Amino acid sequence: MPLLLICLAALVAAQQPGLLETAVKMSGKNISVKYSALPASGDQIAGKAAFFHTDSDLEVQGLSVPKGDYALFFQPDAKEWQLIVSKQTAAQAATLNPKMELGRVPMDMKKAATPAASLQMKLASFGNVSGKLELTWGTTVASVPFNLDTLRPNVEW
Repeated sequence: MPLLLICLAALVAAQQPGLLETAVKMSGKNISVKYSALPASGDQIAGKAAFFHTDSDLEVQGLSVPKGDYALFFQPDAKEWQLIVSKQTAAQAATLNPKMELGRVPMDMKKAATPAASLQMKLASFGNVSGKLELTWGTTVASVPFNLDTLRPNVEW
């Protein structure tokens, strides 16, 4: 039954029109984010989910994120934004359910060189085990580094 739910969630996310995708491959593992290009006005980014997939366990600013599918939410603030990783999948992520939160981490903040008219996200890799999720929204650039969790034993061995 859980496999069926995962397949249905992936199908729903794949069929949602207008989603943009950013992805990287690190050490042979795929990491991707699908998101809506929301207009950069007001606080529309709060409460809107992006859909995150990782083929590898990750460490995100000290938060352990096991491989799998998640919803990402962003909590904007004038000084610091937070990335919220939720165990909700695409089919469940209409609104953030606090009981499903895996955790929250602060995001690094800076001003955009040129304002973005709509939400833009990108994943970047720095070698085989380090990367960064960066989003630009209006004049704000918020990012969070992550690492493949290469220290955990591989349960498939």
